[in-house]
Amino acid sequence: MKKRVLKVHPDDNVIVALTDLKAGEEISFENQIFTLKDDVAAKHKFAEYTFNAGDEIIMYGVLVGKAQQTIEKGSWINVFNVKHAANDFAIGERKLEWNMPDISKFEGKTFNGYHRADGSVGTGNYWIVLPMVFCENRNLDVMREALNKDLGYDKKQKYHQQTRQLIELYKAGKSTEEIINSDLSVTSDEKASEKLFPNVDGVKFLTHDMGCGGTRQDAQALCGLLAGYITHPNVAGATVLSLGCQNAQYSMLQDEIEKRGGANGRQIFFVEQQQVGTEEALISQAIKQTFAGLIEANKITRQPAPLSKLVLGLECGGSDGFSGISANPAIGYTSDLLVTLGGSVILSEFPELCGVEQELGDRCVDVSIAERFNSLMTTYNARAKSVGSGFDMNPSPGNIKDGLITDAIKSAGAAKKGGTSPVVDVLDYPEKVTKPGLTLLCTPGNDVESTTAEVGSGANIVLFTTGLGTPTGNPIAPVIKLSSNTKLAKKMPDIIDIDTGSIIEGDETIEEAGERILDFLISVASGEKEAWSVKNGQEDFIPWKRGVSL
Repeated sequence: MKKRVLKVHPDDNVIVALTDLKAGEEISFENQIFTLKDDVAAKHKFAEYTFNAGDEIIMYGVLVGKAQQTIEKGSWINVFNVKHAANDFAIGERKLEWNMPDISKFEGKTFNGYHRADGSVGTGNYWIVLPMVFCENRNLDVMREALNKDLGYDKKQKYHQQTRQLIELYKAGKSTEEIINSDLSVTSDEKASEKLFPNVDGVKFLTHDMGCGGTRQDAQALCGLLAGYITHPNVAGATVLSLGCQNAQYSMLQDEIEKRGGANGRQIFFVEQQQVGTEEALISQAIKQTFAGLIEANKITRQPAPLSKLVLGLECGGSDGFSGISANPAIGYTSDLLVTLGGSVILSEFPELCGVEQELGDRCVDVSIAERFNSLMTTYNARAKSVGSGFDMNPSPGNIKDGLITDAIKSAGAAKKGGTSPVVDVLDYPEKVTKPGLTLLCTPGNDVESTTAEVGSGANIVLFTTGLGTPTGNPIAPVIKLSSNTKLAKKMPDIIDIDTGSIIEGDETIEEAGERILDFLISVASGEKEAWSVKNGQEDFIPWKRGVSL
């Protein structure tokens, strides 16, 4: 019989509903009978015993809130009777012992990737075009239109046919209501062009709204991020457009490239509009240089590489009350597998680590790394509070609706993505990952800003868990979507790559799911399977302005 409730950690004093429960029902669990005082929707929690105002609410074994009033045993835990609370944290003793997973199924396995001169290996082979400043965005759009279709990189435009059908209905005199209710085809009648350069996965245009008008700190951080993309293992080369007078100067970008080990054989073409003159001359030069770069990039082919060359980004968005029970711990096990195999893993989203700082700090391999984590978390939260938005205000309306009622509940579940291995490094945005093992990277909880940052720091593939559904992707790294529940996987089959709802259903263990995820990850890294984010052309790219963003 399927379980109806669950306690995540033995020390917890709230119980999770795995299915919708009704007021008045009697639930038998751990030798107790609970008579529910309220309806408790799946993913939400009810009280294990009666709480008085001020009593601590414990979930995932940590403090996640405090009762604001008397909450009777069997009552629904919600935003009206519980408020966010988290334990203070300080530099403690190192706790580096962990249970390394059995990697016998994966030892000796390889993925087929693109080998770079610096020893890194890409899961893709892209040419990127990027602007030093937002003034050049339009010129990138012109280049995209000029290059991508004829080179075979445009996705099929299946909605073009719908537009033509709507035009015909309008010309035929159909009413507005008839047009809205019409049954239109969504299959493309356009044959995709064959790729001219079969070993190049695409030309990607990384438009943004930064580079000038902001702080010098933002300009420096932007150049660091762009340098991370230019030197990324999934990138063969880059074309950089500049206006000329902006804060983010090319010399600043060159310095950031050198900090990351230099170009290492990659071609980088730089075109400055105020030097070249006319738009036509600028775009013509940039197109010719890009085309020449593609000829060289096409000479690179996939070759076997050890799994230790994978750099895995961990991300979550549109989370729900099951995320911390199924999808997040599942990729946490995948993370532990990869770390044991010698790979690198990135856990980011610092606002979503609120409440688990002590555990993560104690897992840092030395005190200096723990101190940096402490400093970054404390400074970030203080900046957020200074504008009236501390970490406790992080949960979105969708999170709350689906059971993540405090930031600490959300954070304790989100941190499960990082598995149990020691933390080998702590980085500030947009620094580069240089060590094998688990690295913490300071980013916002914002899905796109965080994913953009992880890839800029070196992630050549990303695992992204969701309970509500989100189409986020990245221009140069495949973003694999994992659903926390089977209902979502069935509802959004053109977004979700892997369903971990099997854990909730009791059909699979976290360890079994983690191994299944790693198998799928290897196939995507090898170019054998394509993540839905890539199929759908989801290419989100948003640099982080170092002002407060949660």
